[in-house]
Amino acid sequence: MDDLEFRRRLFADPNDNDPELIKTKNQSTTNRHFSNELQQLDLKLKQTLNVDIPENLADRILFHQSSQAQPKNHSPYKRYLSYGLAASVMFIVGVMVGQQGFYPQQPQQHVFAPASMATIALQHVSAEAQFVEHTDEAVTLQQVNAKLKPFGTSMNQLPGHIYYLNYCGFDGNRALHMVVGTDTGKMTVFIVPQTSSKIITGRDKSNQSLLLPLQEASLIIVGDKGDKLMPVAEKLKSELYWQI
Repeated sequence: MDDLEFRRRLFADPNDNDPELIKTKNQSTTNRHFSNELQQLDLKLKQTLNVDIPENLADRILFHQSSQAQPKNHSPYKRYLSYGLAASVMFIVGVMVGQQGFYPQQPQQHVFAPASMATIALQHVSAEAQFVEHTDEAVTLQQVNAKLKPFGTSMNQLPGHIYYLNYCGFDGNRALHMVVGTDTGKMTVFIVPQTSSKIITGRDKSNQSLLLPLQEASLIIVGDKGDKLMPVAEKLKSELYWQI
């Protein structure tokens, strides 16, 4: 897939999970950042368009127009202007309703089932393995805390070498995505703005995941099947400081 087709597909659907598209996205840092930016913009647009339409707005507008008494010597121009204004308002209402139909109503924080979060994390790591394998951005503590700020938390010190850090699309929401160096190798860490009532584990053919509930979010660790995830998760959790 060439760059033109890649960008055209992402403009059409920033969350397209077609394997060929994901493969092209993971071929370069530029493609990856371009995809992340479009996903974040798409999320902001959905949240902006999530506007409640007052009940019976159209009926109220029509009633208001019809109930206004017309003066005996009214100008035809004013009458046509009034009708034009009503038509314009009705058009705007129609556009807003149409937009709501296109973008289903969502809360700002997307609600996940805990098991689905663990599964999504495994799928995410599997799809991006080729991209992050040779990436080393040598991320600093300052950069990590800048990304953590929207989640209402910060980190006292890094739990290890951070190879990769960015926001990512997490089933229509925005999550923090880190690749952390541990004693047993690299592990992928997600911080998702939706908490859980219990610890959840998951696995696929080559990886396993662990979801640890936080104060205002969920911490998800993904590593190889033989890795011990809980010590890493507990260490990360102990370094997080939540804003009051």
